[in-house]
Amino acid sequence: MSSFEATQRQKLILALVIRAHIENANPVGSKWLVDNFGLDISSATVRNEMAVLTEHGYLHQPHTSAGRVPTDDGYRYFVTRLMDHDDLPTTLRRTITHQFYQARHDIDSWMRLAATVLAKESKAASLITAPQTSQARFKHLELLSTSGRQVLMILVLMGGVVKQQMLVLAEPVSQDKLSITAEQLTLLCQGKNPVELLSIGAHLDDLGQDILTLVRGEMLGSDEFLTGDVYREGLANVLAEPEFAESDAARNALKVLEEKPLLEDLLNRTVMPSDIGGVQVLIGGEGTWDELRDFSMVLARYGVSEVATGTLGVLGPIRMPYSRTISTVRFVSQVLSDLVSETLTE
Repeated sequence: MSSFEATQRQKLILALVIRAHIENANPVGSKWLVDNFGLDISSATVRNEMAVLTEHGYLHQPHTSAGRVPTDDGYRYFVTRLMDHDDLPTTLRRTITHQFYQARHDIDSWMRLAATVLAKESKAASLITAPQTSQARFKHLELLSTSGRQVLMILVLMGGVVKQQMLVLAEPVSQDKLSITAEQLTLLCQGKNPVELLSIGAHLDDLGQDILTLVRGEMLGSDEFLTGDVYREGLANVLAEPEFAESDAARNALKVLEEKPLLEDLLNRTVMPSDIGGVQVLIGGEGTWDELRDFSMVLARYGVSEVATGTLGVLGPIRMPYSRTISTVRFVSQVLSDLVSETLTE
């Protein structure tokens, strides 16, 4: 297949077959193509070209007398070489952006809204992983005097994780002194990981050094910054498609979206583009995930590299409208990246 180079006419016919099959889910015949797309060639010529595309694995004929349907390789050729890459309409982009900036200023609200927007605009199922950091990084510290020698330490990490610990100091310390120490540590430790905090101690008094040691312990022992939360929406959209009327296909859809080990394996083993907003398209499981043999997924990374990143995407039938879906995934990724940047790097 790698040596086959389709002619311009074959490319046109393949693109039209895919366009028609995406819209109606039925096999596409040569006469139907000529009549509905006003082709200036005969149905016999179209039939011959479809036979060539079938021979090379881009189309499939379910039955002898039936029309053709695209294969996974046909869709892959379409996505990589034939598809137009259109941006979302300006009005829709403005509406989506406005929805995010009207939402509550927290990551959980953004995740839920993103899942809803993706599912609605793609008419498929959406999934989003919460932004994760590769390692704990310091963001902010508060020290609050409670009673006698007891102090509440509130440590905020990049990514929004909040750690609280009740401390018992060797002797009582005033709230003013605690506040000054917390401000000094916040200034010196901003954005640093536990290893980088080792060089901070020389700038601190005894209280500051003791608090810094406790902060490092919290950061080293914390795995909460890898939240693993996954937000989903729109499963009903997928199950409403004719391909999934059969129970086995419906069960696979549920398995992909609901079984966390499978979803983690999928996201961990998928080679995502290194750039934020880069899109990866998986068609029919790519020979790796049997549960995805009836599906396609469009995935993208969002966030800020080396600070916090997550994955978002859409799962739908293989005959999904790729151009629209890719544009939607890419745009929502950009919006979320901007919000994460504003929140976590300010």
